[in-house]
Amino acid sequence: MTDKLAPTTISRLLHFVSRQPLSLSRWAARVLAAFLNVFQLSKTSQVIRLNLNIALPHLDTTQREQLARQAIRNELTSYFEFFNIWGAENHKNISRIHQVHGEQLLHEALAAQKGVVLIVPHFGTWEIMNAWVAQHTEMTIMYKPVKNPSADEFVRNARSREQANLVPTNDSGIRQIFKALKQGGTTVILPDHTPHLGGVMIHYFGLPLESSNLSAKLIQKTKAAALFLYALRNEQQGFDIFIEAMDARLYDCSANEGTAMIHQKIEQLVAQHPEHYHWSYKRFKAHPALRRIYDIPTDEALALIQNTKQVNSA
Repeated sequence: MTDKLAPTTISRLLHFVSRQPLSLSRWAARVLAAFLNVFQLSKTSQVIRLNLNIALPHLDTTQREQLARQAIRNELTSYFEFFNIWGAENHKNISRIHQVHGEQLLHEALAAQKGVVLIVPHFGTWEIMNAWVAQHTEMTIMYKPVKNPSADEFVRNARSREQANLVPTNDSGIRQIFKALKQGGTTVILPDHTPHLGGVMIHYFGLPLESSNLSAKLIQKTKAAALFLYALRNEQQGFDIFIEAMDARLYDCSANEGTAMIHQKIEQLVAQHPEHYHWSYKRFKAHPALRRIYDIPTDEALALIQNTKQVNSA
């Protein structure tokens, strides 16, 4: 009986949370973050602190701890905002976009009718951008189903409202994206993740990590325009979108060199706003020598990190 009730309960909870005012969602996230920061019981908060130690070793202990608390609060706030965004109608989400910096870059790319690849890192509240972008172009986006059926239906329905063509995260989905780009369509890629199989070794925060070069391949094989997008919340209960051009060399170099450029662009953004990056992802285990760094004491993990850097710099 519990199994039969669980999907309905989860569905009701998701819809209840999504219908709350954005201000209330942000307040709830701050309260939860304050609790986690005081007691530091969450495994996720431990992952965030380790990632910050790995990626930003130049910070002292006080600076890193302050940044960790900000990052935990911001990431939790983004998750609460995601639910709110998924539960809201498109027109409401569009009204929450207060400023779009670099908007002309998107219009120029679409006018060329050669396809557009939007490179979106795990940064800020990226889900708010879908409704705004969908006003201007049809999107083909890879989608990995959520394990819980009720949650998956909730997210799928939200994406369907934005008229996005959701394709699977496999070769079939990649072929559909290539086809859409060649027809002048648009896709969105989140490049700062670890591929399930294979991947090329690309330096990221000083470490060679298994990385997907799909973004660069899409851009180079279709000659689609590449734009870098991210969104940040503002103090007026809304968001601002930032659109930036990618380095022109991305179009003519190798796929691996292009992937390195994309990762460097993300690093530059993180250097500007490290508190808004989603540090909870276990990205730094994407190296054969570092598979267990999130399961061992911090001192041992950092020693492995240092040894790996020395080996690869030799």
